[in-house]
Amino acid sequence: MVEEAVKAEEIKIIDGVRSDGEEDEQLEEGEIVDGDVETLSSSSSRPGTAVVQHPLEHSWTFWFDNPSAKARQAAWGSSMRPIYTFSTVEEFWSLYNNIHRPSKLANGADFYCFKNKIEPKWEDPVCANGGKWTMNFSKAKADTCWLYTLLAMIGEQFDHGDDICGAVVNVRAKQEKISLWTRNAANEDAQVSIGKQWKEFLDYNDTLGFIFHEDAMKLDRGAKSKYIL
Repeated sequence: MVEEAVKAEEIKIIDGVRSDGEEDEQLEEGEIVDGDVETLSSSSSRPGTAVVQHPLEHSWTFWFDNPSAKARQAAWGSSMRPIYTFSTVEEFWSLYNNIHRPSKLANGADFYCFKNKIEPKWEDPVCANGGKWTMNFSKAKADTCWLYTLLAMIGEQFDHGDDICGAVVNVRAKQEKISLWTRNAANEDAQVSIGKQWKEFLDYNDTLGFIFHEDAMKLDRGAKSKYIL
C-alpha cells in the first residue's frame, strides 16, 4: 500500500539546485539547515510552468534537534526547532529530497515530523495524555522505513489517523529508532490498531512496544511497554 503511494505521488526534483539555477553549497555531514519552502518547491518545475498542487488533509512540520546544540542546553527540548511546514504532496517531496536521510544524520540527532501546531514534547497539551510505538533498527537501516512511515501518516492511511500526533527518528551510535506518537494512550483499541497497521505497512517482524508518555516522564528508561505486538 505504501509502495503504491510512493509510485503514485513521487515527483522529480534536482537536489542542491536553487530556483535561480545556481547550485547550493553542500551541507555538512549530519547538518540540516533552515530554508524556504517556496524556493524548494519552485525547483521542481521549469520556469513558466504551473505546478499542480495536491493538498494534504493536514499540514505537517519537520523539527530537528541538533546533537551539538543539545549538549549546550540545560533543559530537554530547548534546542529543538521547527524547520519546515508543508501542506501539499509536492512540498513534501521537494523537502524530503533536499534533506538528509537518517543514515546521514549525526549521532545524537532527532528528526521529527508532526502535525502542524503540535510540538513534539511530552508537555504539549495534545501529546500529554498520549504515548508512542517504537521500532528499532540496526545502524543506517532506517531510511526506507522512515520514508514509509511519513507516507503512511501524511497520506492518512491509518484507520485511527486522527489519534496520531507525528513521528520521530532517533539516530544513535549503535542503532536508529523510529517512534510513532499518539494522543490518547488509554484508548487501547485505537493504539493497537495503529501499531498493527504500522507493522503491516513497513513489513516489520520484530516485537513492537507502546509506552505511555506519563510513564516515560516518571520512570525514564525504566518505563515498560503497556501494549505489545
